[in-house]
Amino acid sequence: MALIVHKYGGTSMGSVERIRNVARRVATWRAAGHRMVVVPSAMAGETNRLIALAREIQPQPDPRELDMICATGEQVSVGLLAMALKSIGVDAVSYSGWQVPVRTDSAYTKARIVTIDDARVRADLDAGRVVVIAGFQGVDELGNITTLGRGGSDTSAVAIAAALDAEECLIYTDVDGVYTTDPRIVPEARRLDRVTFEEMLEMASLGSKVLQIRAVEFAGKYRVKTRVLSSLTPPDIPVEIEAKSGTLITFEEDTEMEKAVISGIAFNRDESKITITRVPDRPGIASQILGAIADANIDVDMIIQNQSIEGTTDFSFTVQTNDLQRAIEVLNARVRESIGAREIIGDPKIAKVSVVGIGMRSHVGVASLMFRTLAEEGINIQMISTSEIKISVVIEDKYLELAVRALHKAFGLDRPAAGAG
Repeated sequence: MALIVHKYGGTSMGSVERIRNVARRVATWRAAGHRMVVVPSAMAGETNRLIALAREIQPQPDPRELDMICATGEQVSVGLLAMALKSIGVDAVSYSGWQVPVRTDSAYTKARIVTIDDARVRADLDAGRVVVIAGFQGVDELGNITTLGRGGSDTSAVAIAAALDAEECLIYTDVDGVYTTDPRIVPEARRLDRVTFEEMLEMASLGSKVLQIRAVEFAGKYRVKTRVLSSLTPPDIPVEIEAKSGTLITFEEDTEMEKAVISGIAFNRDESKITITRVPDRPGIASQILGAIADANIDVDMIIQNQSIEGTTDFSFTVQTNDLQRAIEVLNARVRESIGAREIIGDPKIAKVSVVGIGMRSHVGVASLMFRTLAEEGINIQMISTSEIKISVVIEDKYLELAVRALHKAFGLDRPAAGAG
């Protein structure tokens, strides 16, 4: 009898009827002989509503109190789901994060899980109960309620699955798996039967919204088999069929020998470029620039430095668009005069497009094909970044959809996978 963790997102918990459907699905898996732990998110829109209420009182809400408020969304969800299970004859018990407890550090609104005490949960499972645990939240060493950041219920579910040594963690969303790219841009996009943790981690970091990046990191680190599938299908689908649906996120050694070179095209519209012109070309300048940005707690993605001309160069990097103005203010206040730069230019009209695939390790010509495809479409590349299994480029944002469609076709992602029937 396998121990299975189900995670349900806000859309899956969006109404009383959908909560009842979740309960029926969980009951189907339990009737098939599995021990069940369920981690639901707050109902769709609830966390946004709570944050908006907090901001009406305090425009910049106190982080500790904001966590106290936001954690109530998941507390409502677990109670309702436990009641829905009991109403159909399934013995269930709900817990908030502090009751398990899920121990975290004290970084309010973006806490990280430290440990999970599994004793209480295992006792309930041994007693035949379905255990429903609030995602997104925990408790620090001083007893303060903490939250894990937006999308944190994915991380909660994977961490709980790791702590319980679960057979698999099923992430139910409003999509039926991981696709080669966004089907709204490329209707020919295919659902992947499986993808490696490395590929999923790159896709998540590059803009794919299917899974939170910290959840993927956790799953890879603790080797938790994770599956992404839809909760909008009939809740009484036979378990043996549903257990093979969606997309399995697994380990490289479990994939086919002749893995496709590229698994997907990821993109991100939410980045902006900052260029500092006529920067002195000498040691320590990059450290001064990026040190000031790091001190402001602003994440930097891609970085490029142009060739030195007469002892100066242009230095560019990308940040999240919502950090653009603050980054420019920090640079003007702390860096521009001290290094003698001419000007600081912010450009929000960019997008990042990436090709991702572990097959790049053993195949040449990926960069050549990518760059040629973009050139044939008249798309200029502003920045380039690579890793072992991905190549990312920054382009003008108006060309994003054209680039994604062209690359998807160029790498054959619109064709059925080998062996697909």
